[in-house]
Amino acid sequence: MIWIIFGIFALISYLVQSNLKSKFKQYSRVPIASGLTGAQVAEKMLRDNGIYDVRVTSVPGQLTDHYNPTDKTVNLSDGVYNSCSVAAAAVAAHECGHAVQHERAYAPLQLRSTLVPVVNFASQWVQWVLLAGVVLVNTMPGILLGGIALFALTTLFSFITLPVEIDASRRATQWLAGAGITSRENYPMAVSALRSAAYTYVVAALGSLATLIYYVLIYLGNRD
Repeated sequence: MIWIIFGIFALISYLVQSNLKSKFKQYSRVPIASGLTGAQVAEKMLRDNGIYDVRVTSVPGQLTDHYNPTDKTVNLSDGVYNSCSVAAAAVAAHECGHAVQHERAYAPLQLRSTLVPVVNFASQWVQWVLLAGVVLVNTMPGILLGGIALFALTTLFSFITLPVEIDASRRATQWLAGAGITSRENYPMAVSALRSAAYTYVVAALGSLATLIYYVLIYLGNRD
């Protein structure tokens, strides 16, 4: 039964990722009414929110866009930084949404930032501890329990990420609606692109929870 559940999550994840890539590819060809590049959109959103100490930079890769609260930088991928498309505007505004969260001391973002060092440590070791725990579950079940605890941290992080990402998209779409960046025709495209991106985080969180339950059942089954 558990493998059927994993298979369903794998299929859903594939479909959601494919839909996201398809929409961003489609909307990357649609120019925005303002004619601003992703970098210019980001700069404008930051200024409109009274933020002047955050830099907008370009980073290599595709869909590598992110906000770094440590050095206060909005990092946009090459295809977003220089593009005047709906997709670029949506991504740039979303990442600036994180900068606004940081400026406003948005609690879920602060909690996620606090957990980053712990989750990075857990992510480095969790697969090896879980593997050893499954192999030695009959003789040393404590190892599996430790692995479950590490994996629980990464699962918790996934769920804390959900409100952070959803709120950043909400801030982005609200700003886009009133800033004159998009037109009446292509504003719904920006909303659709950000909604599709949010779905990937939902699926990832639920998939992580399902995996966590699977290891918990192994541990409980050994105790019985």
